Amino acid sequence: MIHVLIVEDDPAIVKSLEDFLRGQEMQVTSAGGQEEALQKLQERPYDLVLLDITLPDGSGYSVCNAVKRDYQTPVIFLTASGDENSVVTGFDLGAEDYIAKPFRPRELVSRIRNVLRHTKRQSNIERVQDLRVDLDSGRVFKGEQELSLSAMEYRLLGIFLENRGRILSRSQLLEAAWDFAGDYVNDNTLSVYIKRLREKIESDPQNPTMIRTVRGLGYRMEDSTKSTGGK
Repeated sequence: MIHVLIVEDDPAIVKSLEDFLRGQEMQVTSAGGQEEALQKLQERPYDLVLLDITLPDGSGYSVCNAVKRDYQTPVIFLTASGDENSVVTGFDLGAEDYIAKPFRPRELVSRIRNVLRHTKRQSNIERVQDLRVDLDSGRVFKGEQELSLSAMEYRLLGIFLENRGRILSRSQLLEAAWDFAGDYVNDNTLSVYIKRLREKIESDPQNPTMIRTVRGLGYRMEDSTKSTGGK
């Protein structure tokens, strides 16, 4: 499900956008200003940010700059200002699109989907909850913190990402790990690697919400950002 962060201080516009986007099967979170937006961006990843330029405690340009510097998330500016300088400034900061208020909701949804199609072709980043994996550089981030994973831990994470939502048996994981390492990996060693990986990527390793144990069957990486508990 597409998760959009709306950064807008007008409650009426926020309510209208939330209702319409949820009707389009999108998940929506809102922030009323710059500080709240930056806090929400630290808490979890978003697929796209709808961003007003004029905010009560700062500027949408500052938020856009932070988004592009730290998260590489697509941005669409949503503002009453339609002059050329505002448009150019937004694009210079890396915004993907710009739509002036008042806007047509269906046009906005079309622009959102178009931006996401375009950025997905260019991006090679996987996201799960607050975890971000850059497959091109091999770097892994939890929130803003970069994690240090061993080669085997990263390989296991990659296997889970490739099979999100699917149950992987221990024998499947052992086979994949053996193919990668070139050495035999036994059942006990696999347990150790999964434990270490959970300790690094899970907020509560004792109650994992990313890599979950399916008793009697194996493991499954959740295919959503919802936390349902269990281990």
